[in-house]
Amino acid sequence: MPDTAKYRTVTMATFNTPVIQPDDILQVSIQTLDPNATALLNQQNTANWSVSATSPSGSTGAGVVAGYLVDKEGYVILPLIGKVMVKDKTTDQVRDAVRTKAAEFYKDPVVNVRFANFKITVLGEVTRPASYVMPNEKITLLDAIGAAGDLTIYGRRENVLLIRDNNGKKEFIRFNLNNSQLFTSPYYYLQQGDVVYVEPNKSKIASTDMAQVKRISIMATVLTLLIVVASRVKF
Repeated sequence: MPDTAKYRTVTMATFNTPVIQPDDILQVSIQTLDPNATALLNQQNTANWSVSATSPSGSTGAGVVAGYLVDKEGYVILPLIGKVMVKDKTTDQVRDAVRTKAAEFYKDPVVNVRFANFKITVLGEVTRPASYVMPNEKITLLDAIGAAGDLTIYGRRENVLLIRDNNGKKEFIRFNLNNSQLFTSPYYYLQQGDVVYVEPNKSKIASTDMAQVKRISIMATVLTLLIVVASRVKF
């Protein structure tokens, strides 16, 4: 039952830091006192990888993501530093591993590692349905809906569907945005590749059905008129 009008506190769901998988794209930057020393490595963070992407502003089409692609074996290859195993590790763990290797070449390096292609797709009755590359890896269901411009007046807030690919199997989880239990769900924090679908309400379905009936009626009228005209034409 909806309970968002009542004052209450709930314990938030636990956030599990996502781990890196093959085909992820990482931005790896190393900063030192001499910027020229790491220019070659950091240049890759502005290189173009051709991917299908949509910006949070809602623009669609082919986009670009800069960074280092994780290969099928789970490695990234960094200039000078070489191959670094990143599969099943968090960005913090990779940062520490890269810092250790970078310290062999640079003095007191500062390393930052982040996902460059953390993509969430929001479909259905939202203002801007599209795929969004999110700015960080701690993304909630409400963050994704907010990026898509919130639900339209036809969206069912009590029946929002989350579709997740989990080791080759699809998981389907439904949320009621009017219920505070939303915040305690282990699925409240999204993972890369998640799809959020907002179903239309009865008003939208009814209006769609009426539009279809209207189109069919017009087509039937036109067809009948053509048959009548054809039957009266003498060859």
